[in-house]
Amino acid sequence: MKFYTADLCDKYGDQVQVLDPILKSYGGAKKMMGQIVTLKIEDNNTSLAQVVKTEGEGKILVVDVSAKYTAVVGDNMMKFALENNWAGMVINGYVRDTKNTKEIEVGLFALGTCPQKTVPLKEGTLHVELTFGGVTFREGEYLYADRDGIIVSAKPLEM
Repeated sequence: MKFYTADLCDKYGDQVQVLDPILKSYGGAKKMMGQIVTLKIEDNNTSLAQVVKTEGEGKILVVDVSAKYTAVVGDNMMKFALENNWAGMVINGYVRDTKNTKEIEVGLFALGTCPQKTVPLKEGTLHVELTFGGVTFREGEYLYADRDGIIVSAKPLEM
């Protein structure tokens, strides 16, 4: 993967949205890029598990948990993502098992860590527009992430 978000911002400045610096990297892949799939969940990760157990085709799952302080992704969820070819996940929420998630070659960006897992209660909603961190995430748009940050573009960007 030969891209740097800083270079893409320089080249496509007015065509990209830049996520506020609210997320940290917890995955084994230090870079990720791909088309966005969106998921809004409340108090559970049941819907998230269902999604990452399907073929990801190199896409990135963007999940809005409304920053609720329980972990929705851990090493098991990351293993499903790896097995099913997801490039990564961006979580407006928390993760756990980070010693292990950093060993799995999938991108994972989240607000932080929390040792308490979620309790499955309600189903989530797939394919909805999400807004957090100053960015609107739309299904089918493109996300690029590296150590410098996360950017989103309506169209794929040439490196």
